Amino acid sequence: MSGSEPGVRGRHLHVDCVSGAAGDMMLGALIDVGVPVEVIGDALDAIGAGRERLRVTRVVKHGIAAVDVKVDTRGELPGAPRHVHAEKTHAERTHRDHAHGDHTHSDHVHDGHTHAHHADPDPAGHADGDHAHYHYAGIRRRISDAKLTAGTQRRALDIFDRIARAEATLHGTTVDDVVFHEVGAIDALVDIVGTAAALDWLGPGSVSCASVAMGHGSLTCSHGVLPVPAPAALEVLREAGGVIADGGVARELCTPTGAAILAATVTRWTAAPTGRPIAVGWGAGDVELADRPNALRAVVLDAGPAPHTGQADHVWQIDANLDDMSPELCGPASDAVFAAGALDVWWTSITMKKGRPALMISALATGETRSAVAAAILRETTTIGVRYAVRERTVLARAIREVNTPYGAIPVKVATDGDRTMNAAPEFDACVAAARLHGVPVKRVFAAAQAAFEALR
Repeated sequence: MSGSEPGVRGRHLHVDCVSGAAGDMMLGALIDVGVPVEVIGDALDAIGAGRERLRVTRVVKHGIAAVDVKVDTRGELPGAPRHVHAEKTHAERTHRDHAHGDHTHSDHVHDGHTHAHHADPDPAGHADGDHAHYHYAGIRRRISDAKLTAGTQRRALDIFDRIARAEATLHGTTVDDVVFHEVGAIDALVDIVGTAAALDWLGPGSVSCASVAMGHGSLTCSHGVLPVPAPAALEVLREAGGVIADGGVARELCTPTGAAILAATVTRWTAAPTGRPIAVGWGAGDVELADRPNALRAVVLDAGPAPHTGQADHVWQIDANLDDMSPELCGPASDAVFAAGALDVWWTSITMKKGRPALMISALATGETRSAVAAAILRETTTIGVRYAVRERTVLARAIREVNTPYGAIPVKVATDGDRTMNAAPEFDACVAAARLHGVPVKRVFAAAQAAFEALR
């Protein structure tokens, strides 16, 4: 970690992607800014992948020291269904092509499969035509059933959802028909769940990225020659309203997994805000680039008080009325709208025409994220239109302070007006995780964190 100090949690995170983005690069950068590897390992154990699959080393890329993350894809995940082909699978053929090809990173998605580069085209030692496959529904169930923190689970599902939607759109099929080849599924699971756990621990209040370099040229897979940017990565960023740049390199720079992580995490596609850098982390890519370090940079910033503290702050409120939507879909819809950059999302019971009980979904968004939030509401709910209105609000400055309790360190969100502390609340997800670890009620951890904060005042 370059120039780091305590207090990286709950601050602003800026991501520089001048060399592209991939799951292993993001994971390495987050480890470099200070996320404990044990946090990631706990999440990998929870999904059955095992922390031993993660290989974390330090390398130098064009004079820049970076964290290099590799995933051991040998073997299978517990409970993986086997699927036998009469000939070598599409995934194996593509896998061999990619292993010696001209691509940059390790988690490509083509034809409904996620592939990982590997020197051995069959690292698990399977006979030809005998490979485990992971249907998207099974991967989603694995994450949903795992004992992960609520934030880790939400982020991981959101990232995987984006990849599956992009694949389904590209290949004219349904999300349920998307299938992940075993090597790529293991690689993607480790990268995505590991990154979700790292982000949940870091708990950034906001995330910015000016643009992500995509590269240009072509790549070869079982479909033949396809253009770069990778079709799935481009579709993921198109749906999320992301900002892309060429990058000036004739190769694939941004993988679908990297694109999905950015799409699910970035709240503002802008240059870094004014602030004091607290920690800088670098995550290494696989190949050497001729003109730059092949690394993704993550910068934790103390951006100071929230803009317009104590004054009117203009945001957009986006509403939609729904009288034909199952309540079961409300939770996933809220998660998707938050992931699109909403500042807040809520539901209101209303009555519509003919006396029908109905719901109204409302979301707050900045001018930069309004389009993405509206698109998420239109995509995830049954509405055929949304309404916009400008709202004024008064906001307090917010910061995260860690307090020590008998159950470990717990982050506390503190709202201030000048020198006065107005509100302080322990982060609920952190309390849940600590309570689960120590086998105590959540309310006990919450009370201990609140008492520890009061003792500091």
